[in-house]
Amino acid sequence: MELVEESAYRFRIDRHGPMRVPGVVFAARALLPDLGEDRSLEQVANVATLPGIVGAAYAMPDVHWGYGFPIGGVAATDVDAGGVVSPGGVGFDISCGVRLLAADLSRDDFPRLREALLDGLDAAVPRGMGRGAVWHLGDRAELDAVLRGGSRYAVERGHGVEADLARCEDHGAVGDADPGQVSDRAVQRGQGQVGSLGSGNHFLEVQAVDEVYDEPVATAFGLRTGQVCVMVHSGSRGLGHQVCTDHVRAMEQVMPGFGIEVPDRQLACAPVDSPAGRAYLGAMAAAANYARANRQLLAEAARRVFTRVAGARLDLVYDVSHNLAKIEDHPVDGATRRLCVHRKGATRAFPPGHPDLPADLRPVGQPVLIPGSMGTSSYVLTGVAGAPAFASTCHGAGRVRSRRQATQTVRGHDLRRDLAARGIAVRGASWRGLAEEMPEAYKDVTAVVDAAEGAGLCRRVARLVPLGVVKG
Repeated sequence: MELVEESAYRFRIDRHGPMRVPGVVFAARALLPDLGEDRSLEQVANVATLPGIVGAAYAMPDVHWGYGFPIGGVAATDVDAGGVVSPGGVGFDISCGVRLLAADLSRDDFPRLREALLDGLDAAVPRGMGRGAVWHLGDRAELDAVLRGGSRYAVERGHGVEADLARCEDHGAVGDADPGQVSDRAVQRGQGQVGSLGSGNHFLEVQAVDEVYDEPVATAFGLRTGQVCVMVHSGSRGLGHQVCTDHVRAMEQVMPGFGIEVPDRQLACAPVDSPAGRAYLGAMAAAANYARANRQLLAEAARRVFTRVAGARLDLVYDVSHNLAKIEDHPVDGATRRLCVHRKGATRAFPPGHPDLPADLRPVGQPVLIPGSMGTSSYVLTGVAGAPAFASTCHGAGRVRSRRQATQTVRGHDLRRDLAARGIAVRGASWRGLAEEMPEAYKDVTAVVDAAEGAGLCRRVARLVPLGVVKG
């Protein structure tokens, strides 16, 4: 794979073969994938073959190998010119994302509360591969209400406050959700998991604001130096995974009828305005709303613990997903066009003045939440005007070692001991799960943020450091 360095933090993959547009990689040289071990840049070139794609197939600084699309991949297709939607451009964990809450509690007060808070969160947050959830739904009708209403429905049922919704992407629920496009198998997998963390890199982390880079924006977000925060990273669990599986199969069957050929079957797709395209978007929106409700429930569980143990309040800073396809208007070649923007392992980053932002955030831009790996810093960024890649940026550190490689390097109980020695309390679902998520399994999140900011994708607002983590 030949990369042309266009400028600092920007590399180009020239069009070749069936590529319709070039590939663009935003990264520092040290962050580029190892071409011998990671084929994610081949995936960027494959994405560039999708019908209707405009601009380029983009990769963020945290890019690594994924299903169909690379993780850290962004692509937009022109809906009115036969542009397609591809489930591989969203991924299996639909609307996996991050929620950040700010406490009226100082970092100086945390040490005396650490063990009680972490023990409380450990007991209150269901996690791991199996069943178990904060909210036990009665029947399919109640699950359908979650699939249609997301966080809005959760708040209606008493799981949160109305003010939460103003600080949620899409005001807490994606429109056009169609629970009828969610299979019975997906429903079975999701019925008992609303309000659960899951496994892998999902977590609930207690953090402190260690450094503020932009005081006015941080203040608008509700953040200040020394403040305790809670970050939640989770998604749509087994329901979202099944939705992706089901609709990849459906699109594989209809592609020949549209004359679509893709270089990788994992890029199965269909025109956005086709029956298959609309069916997937309806199911995807339903799964996204499940994920939104899931994080709402987890946040409420954390709120109850903080109230009981510390007498502290948790206010929502923002909730944003990083696995989604959205119909958005963007300028292309001097004209505004209706695009299906795929963001897989990439975060929406709307600039100041964007009409989809709540009134109190419109002057400063959208909060962008970038979790680090366990034991490292996380970042709060904001969108900037004129950014490339359809107002998108990175979503985290980006994996560089497989889970198997990680478990061959460190033992979970040793990792927990090392983190405790650094003042970070850990509550894990399993020793193996902790080892799989060792910090060294990921890129340096600060280098990733440096590259994203250097490429003009976003601007940093604050840096957060971990105080305690509850792992799936």
